[in-house]
Amino acid sequence: MKGLGESVPEATGSWPIIGHLHLFSGSQVIDTLLGSMADKFGLIFTIKLGLHHVLVVSNSEMAKECLTTNDRVFARKPKSMAVELMGYNYAMFALAPYGSYWREMRKIVVQELASRQRVQMLAHIKVSEVNSSIIDMYRTWMKNKGSSAMVMIDMKEWFGNLILNMTVRMLFGHQFSLDKQHTDPIRRFMELLGAVVPSDVIPGLRWLDLGGYGMEMKKTAKEMDVIVDGWLQEHKSKMIYF
Repeated sequence: MKGLGESVPEATGSWPIIGHLHLFSGSQVIDTLLGSMADKFGLIFTIKLGLHHVLVVSNSEMAKECLTTNDRVFARKPKSMAVELMGYNYAMFALAPYGSYWREMRKIVVQELASRQRVQMLAHIKVSEVNSSIIDMYRTWMKNKGSSAMVMIDMKEWFGNLILNMTVRMLFGHQFSLDKQHTDPIRRFMELLGAVVPSDVIPGLRWLDLGGYGMEMKKTAKEMDVIVDGWLQEHKSKMIYF
């Protein structure tokens, strides 16, 4: 944008020190909030979260430029309590800061995990999991329909389980048992990764642990360790050696 001599507008309503952080303290979903701000300030604008200026992009083509064409530029991320406490101190590739480790892991992912051939090989898993999820929904309807022939389905939970089942099966090669004991920590993990933590935007507040995010993240990290370790042990026990 600077090269074109254009400036990116900053959203109004910023407060001293905390910036636009106060806007995220309500019950409104962040996606909805940013969408309404995009309607007012345009498809690309900035907000201030404490010490950080954040670029908000609400256009698929612009997002592609950021996440694919110029992914190295946008790989430089500010420090995050969630990634530190739940991501093995920035060891998770997708959340790691730009550097030699990030470059090496990106090369492995692009060549081995996300290649066109690999994606085509795993395409049947997506079809299989969608079919299984639809069958499960039908069975739920048959079991609970009663006289009204209607059953309430939580589609957010349904899609969440579908995506989770796809991901786990594509990573480990076969299905695992995913009950509430597994899904609840995984959902908390994803929610905490996307949470706006006060100490991330104002680092000096970390010792206060406002909102109890630090304690919750440490607890969730331990629960995720137990789940992933169980998957790994189950995967090892089912491996076939030639």
